[in-house]
Amino acid sequence: TNSSARTYVTITPIEGLNLTVNYAFDNKDERRRVYENPEVGDGTAGPGRLNIRNRNFLTQTFNQLINYTKTFGKHNIEALLGHENYSYRLQYNYGMKTNEIVSGTYEYSNFVSISSMDSYTREYKKEGYFARLNYDFDDKYYVTASYRRDGSSRFSKDNRWGNFWSVSAAWDMAKENFISQYDWINMLKLKASFGQQGNDNLYYKGYTNYYPYLDQFTVSGSDGVFSDGVLYYKGSKDITWETSNSFNVGVDFALLGGRIDGTIEYFNRQTKDMLYYKPVAMSNGYTQLPMNIGSVRNSGVEIELNYTPIETNDLKWVINWNGTLMKNKILELHPDLKGEMIDGSYIYREGESLYQMYLTKYAGVDPDSGEALYWAKDENGVEYKDKDWSAAYNSNRQASGDLLPTIYGGVGTTLEFRGFDFSIQCAYQLGGTIYDSGYQAFMHGGDSHYMGYNWHKDILNAWTPENRNTNIPRVDAIDKYTNSSSDRWLTSSDYFSINNITLGYTLPKRWLRSLGIGSLRIYGAADNVALFSARKGLDPRMSYTTASTDRYTPIRTISGGLKVTF
Repeated sequence: TNSSARTYVTITPIEGLNLTVNYAFDNKDERRRVYENPEVGDGTAGPGRLNIRNRNFLTQTFNQLINYTKTFGKHNIEALLGHENYSYRLQYNYGMKTNEIVSGTYEYSNFVSISSMDSYTREYKKEGYFARLNYDFDDKYYVTASYRRDGSSRFSKDNRWGNFWSVSAAWDMAKENFISQYDWINMLKLKASFGQQGNDNLYYKGYTNYYPYLDQFTVSGSDGVFSDGVLYYKGSKDITWETSNSFNVGVDFALLGGRIDGTIEYFNRQTKDMLYYKPVAMSNGYTQLPMNIGSVRNSGVEIELNYTPIETNDLKWVINWNGTLMKNKILELHPDLKGEMIDGSYIYREGESLYQMYLTKYAGVDPDSGEALYWAKDENGVEYKDKDWSAAYNSNRQASGDLLPTIYGGVGTTLEFRGFDFSIQCAYQLGGTIYDSGYQAFMHGGDSHYMGYNWHKDILNAWTPENRNTNIPRVDAIDKYTNSSSDRWLTSSDYFSINNITLGYTLPKRWLRSLGIGSLRIYGAADNVALFSARKGLDPRMSYTTASTDRYTPIRTISGGLKVTF
């Protein structure tokens, strides 16, 4: 059950001045009841069980705005002052009872034993003050500046508030006399901006942690007596806002009567005081600690081009292309980390990419036994091949290098001819690497852990006494390390996808006039038509780092329609 409400009041005491109050309310109730019978399935353990879960989500936003606009001569000004309160509350109740008494009654009173009982409330509040000023002169020069101060309940009272500001400017050079004299230049706008954004969200075990600065405990007991309190989460009162600084400079242009138009823009986005969990020794009583861990930078160039090679009364052809070239670099980690942090299969080092893995090195197949080999190191640092993957893992894991693609973007074209229209839109990615965990799962050795898994067709090239010259280990259920994690599973993340093809026909208006119809178009469309990647079944669009088996590629859809307007 969802309910929402919006209301506002605006007062205009003088021309150009608006005083506005807004209030928004969203409430969602979820109620779930599950009965499992005592005859088959999981309910046989009860015998019979009933679980009921209720969740309520309440969100409220309340803001007050002062907005003033004024034009005098060629000057245009808009000023905004505001204050905002945001609150979110989740209430959760869950219970399960077992040992059913009478069949067909789905209430707690019909079950004897309490199996589980839990409830909690999560609350989040944020308050902000903000201001913005827009100014332009003669539609040629534009300047915008803004500032906001936000406070979040996710941080302790000593680190609750963050300050963020931005400024931008643009200059439409095509309207200057020294440019407007060239007829082939229709638009030439220079633009630059710097802005800040704050982030207060810190996930824990895949979920938002609403109180990351507080120590959190689970308690237990029996027969009404408290027995134990266990530290579930170690908080830190020192954490505060993560800040992203974005600098952009570029040019928008239109040339040759609009035949060519586009944008070229350089961006530099630096995130500092990143919210993350630092791994710590288990001897502390916990394994990780939240902290503002350092800073990272993404920089590169974004290009968008549109070209119209043909445009007549009957025919129009447009080609579009865009591409992004991006580099990532870790600028700083927390001093405690001494320039490096290892977190599972990932490694983070100052001066290197955020997107790199920390893996053992695959050394191929033992030609005599067919077992997988991995590069380990002895006490002197000399590499040697070993069948024991754990020895390689503990002595010789290495960074994979930057996994990010060199360039990614899209390309397409549209064609219109005497009522017919055709378009095709595609996407691409080049120069990257991805860890194909899906392929890894399908190259197993047949042990019980993979019962029910199929194999990839490459398993047909596995080692046998007659096929010794191969890079694929033997298929033997007793081999523990046949498809263990290693750089063997790194592959190209290059891809080309056909995202959409559309074909349509719009009937001439003179055919429809007598019928009282304004326009009529018949069309057909295909979405997610095809994907070409380094390996069939690999979809590099899932992630920059890992492609897994638990996500489906977007479904292919073929549709058609008739659009009529009167």
